[in-house]
Amino acid sequence: MKLSIIIVNYNVKYFLEQCLHSVQNACNGLETEIFVVDNDSVDGSVKMVKEKFPDVHLIENKANKGFSSANNQAIRKSAGEYVLLLNPDTIVEDDTLRKVVDFMDEHPDAGGLGVKMLDGKGKFLPESKRGLPYPSVAFFKVFGFSSLFPKSRFFSTYHLGYLDKDKIHEVDVLAGAFMLVRKKVMEEIGYLDEDFFMYGEDIDLSYRITQAGYKNYYFPGTRIIHYKGESTKKGSLNYVFVFYNAMIVFANKHFSKENARAFSMMINLAIYFRAFISILTRFFNRIILPVADIFLIYTGILLIKDYWERNFIYPDGGHYPFTFIYVAVPIYLSIWILCIYLSGGYDKPIRLRKVIQGMTVGTIIILVLYSLQNKEYHFSRALIILGAIWGTMIMLGVRYVLHLLNITGYKLNSEKNKRFVIIGEKEESERVAELLQQTGMNPAFTGLVSYLHHRNNANGFIGHMGQIKEIIRIHKINEVIFCAKDVPAQVIIDMMSELKNEQVDYKIAPPESLSIIGSNSINTSGDLYVIDINAITKKSNRRNKRMLDVIVSLTLLCFYLISVFLVKKPIGLIRNIFAVLFGWKSWVGFSPHIKDEAHRLPEIKQGVLNPLDAFKNTNIPEEAISRLDLLYTRDYKLTNDLNIIIKGFRNLGRM
Repeated sequence: MKLSIIIVNYNVKYFLEQCLHSVQNACNGLETEIFVVDNDSVDGSVKMVKEKFPDVHLIENKANKGFSSANNQAIRKSAGEYVLLLNPDTIVEDDTLRKVVDFMDEHPDAGGLGVKMLDGKGKFLPESKRGLPYPSVAFFKVFGFSSLFPKSRFFSTYHLGYLDKDKIHEVDVLAGAFMLVRKKVMEEIGYLDEDFFMYGEDIDLSYRITQAGYKNYYFPGTRIIHYKGESTKKGSLNYVFVFYNAMIVFANKHFSKENARAFSMMINLAIYFRAFISILTRFFNRIILPVADIFLIYTGILLIKDYWERNFIYPDGGHYPFTFIYVAVPIYLSIWILCIYLSGGYDKPIRLRKVIQGMTVGTIIILVLYSLQNKEYHFSRALIILGAIWGTMIMLGVRYVLHLLNITGYKLNSEKNKRFVIIGEKEESERVAELLQQTGMNPAFTGLVSYLHHRNNANGFIGHMGQIKEIIRIHKINEVIFCAKDVPAQVIIDMMSELKNEQVDYKIAPPESLSIIGSNSINTSGDLYVIDINAITKKSNRRNKRMLDVIVSLTLLCFYLISVFLVKKPIGLIRNIFAVLFGWKSWVGFSPHIKDEAHRLPEIKQGVLNPLDAFKNTNIPEEAISRLDLLYTRDYKLTNDLNIIIKGFRNLGRM
């Protein structure tokens, strides 16, 4: 056996599917075996591998054992002369495996090898080659000096930015996303250190390879796409703590006590510094737009108020009472902003109609409350209406300016009404076009581009791939989708690199799959178009579901003395009311007894009721109950929850 390929998977089914397709294509002509170690995924990954890749050696863990432990499970079973540790969010070229094996055969001094990695937009990933994280190296990386001086031999030693990315080099550290290691070297130095649950194990193994007298090579003769962290959420605080603590484990293992102590102190400082910056950045990003809205609306109302009282209400002198400015207006603003938030006006990407909808609902609520107040608090309906008009205009204007400035996250309706081209042959490109329509993307334009050199407009094509630059410019294309069934991975990567200045995004559609996968950066896992989108996981649906839970809880609490006569377990009802209010439960969740792995569902709060409570007949087969949960998940509506609550009212005390 020449090569054993090991992929550890955790809840990235669609990326894994695409990865396995590319790996199988690259195995042609080589004696290989493929292992997938699944760390207790709940997204149907195991079922997908069994159905679509029956020749793959599948190891099903019943708990998440971590990256190192999972790899070691497969390494022990592997029979290859070389072992390739490969991330599931990668795509390899058709000749990648042949090239790297040939290189290792020709270089007996090589213990390990890494390749040139590109992100989802075809841009070079600097972590393709790295140096050891000595204290000075880590300091320059953590505090941004390596980014300020990316080509410096002194500052940029973490990513070895001074080395030509297109030439072969000896390096200290191989990237764990694609790490080819000679099996006999691993037998000599030991497998992955399981003290590293996630992150750091690649640095540790790379270091031990060089300490044993072997060399690690950076080999740019082939490339892979690495979606860079879709399964690890590198923007999270958890990533910051886990990654930097892994660095401390490495330092304590390999550095002298003095260096390890200095390194640990510096890393701990970095952890809290990065955590503080991360929290601050997230908080700022969340509040900046609402704060700007409040400031601009409040300022506008003050100006309108001055004009209105001077010319209409108090032409002979006088002012609105302080209560209006310092009490009434802040209350109006609070209602407007809350209604906009609940309408999804602050969700990204921005939708102007949501802002208008929230402002309209808020204005109606304010006017209703205004009419119920005593006359002494009837300041001016006109100012409420004028304030609402001003607020709507200024908020729409601010968002349009942000859109024109092309600020990330503030593009208007950026996920819908895009203009697509699909590159492939007729049958597959038409299948992908239909899939795109079914995902709810509502493309403004979808053009088919032949991979081969068909004539323009022949068989429904608008051109061939050799004309792609002109097609992008003439048709103002936002996104290019490659059909992996027809277009080789090497050609896809070539095109992504060639078009990287065209300001377009890229997706890849695996053959016979219900997914279209791509990613622009580590934070855009939303750029995954699939048919079975779990609507209940959408941010707006989760927020609306939570609001309904709170409203129902407060209503039941207010009318508890009546409710106790209508439910079976009154004591259980009061417990459930407070459990839902505090966010420990939801009034509606999934059926608790479904254990079939094929029907694993997204994680939501435990429900008091479930979709089965909407039916009088409880003798329903388990398979039918599973389908009910699945339908509830995919097509979530508030009315569904209300219907279940009404029909299952007597069971609201269920514990």
